[in-house]
Amino acid sequence: MIPVSLVDVDSYLPERSVGTEFYTGGSAQDSEGAMFGPPLARRHAAPEESATDMAVAAAGPLLERRRARGDGPLDVLLTNVALPDRAFTGAGADIAARLGLDPVPEWIIDVHNSGCAAFVHLMKIGRALIASGQARTALICCVQNMAGQVFARPGVRGRKHAPVPGDGCGVGYLTAGDESPILDVVTHHGVEYANDMSLSADTRKYWEPGEGEIDIGFTDSKVEQIVARGNQLVPQVTRELCERLGTPTTDIDLLVTNQPNRMFLSNWRQDLGLKPERHPDTFDRYGNLFGAGIPVTLTHARDEGSLRKGDLVVLSGFAHAGDFAAAAAVRW
Repeated sequence: MIPVSLVDVDSYLPERSVGTEFYTGGSAQDSEGAMFGPPLARRHAAPEESATDMAVAAAGPLLERRRARGDGPLDVLLTNVALPDRAFTGAGADIAARLGLDPVPEWIIDVHNSGCAAFVHLMKIGRALIASGQARTALICCVQNMAGQVFARPGVRGRKHAPVPGDGCGVGYLTAGDESPILDVVTHHGVEYANDMSLSADTRKYWEPGEGEIDIGFTDSKVEQIVARGNQLVPQVTRELCERLGTPTTDIDLLVTNQPNRMFLSNWRQDLGLKPERHPDTFDRYGNLFGAGIPVTLTHARDEGSLRKGDLVVLSGFAHAGDFAAAAAVRW
């Protein structure tokens, strides 16, 4: 198998920073440890800002750096967009066109599942294509664009979960070689939980006309189960990954997870025996960035100097109500 490396990451955050006072209702008074305790701030994409706009803003500088290093054409483009704004085609083709990719990548794949753990999922797909000799380079784009488009709507923003998400995009670049090798990837599909998170539009299908705003979330009866599930899943896949590597979790130099809330972040690092400085936290700056949370947080760790050459970096997360969880190890 050809070795595959995650050699670069970058991110984009919309300009508009939104305070919790923007929202109404009881969510701002939730306790810090609650499932829906709000972050101090979050970003909202502009009304006219598309998923493609966000991906191009994040990926453009990264691709310029890679071209300056002499990297060849991009072979694989992988995307995950939380709220697809291109109903039939997905974002991948539009992103490739806007980035001016020439030649056009042979592989353009829009992946809709895996949510908050999408970056790790797409790493696994890109790694498989490169390791098999079918490609040499891959770009991963994860866009979270629901905060300003769904959770800021007048009929939704008073609900307790509305202040938690923020908008942003994180990207990563894979190449053949052992510069920053991906050591292993673990993925779990919890298919029995696929319907525990839902899109609600009163009694109609979301594309049908009617009154009331579209919202996305969990029923109150499911929240306690999802909290228990979420507390377990990230440590579970992280331990499995470390066991396959033959290393204890305490040897992880940097654990980068999705950023759902303060409670999960605290519980995960305590369960895995890691100090806070080994587990970067961007929740209060940007809120829950869903699939963009891992690459955005990894970019910040690199830019702020907490990511060093030779570090054992573990990227880990779970999606939605627990229907997917994944962890990947990289020797930076």
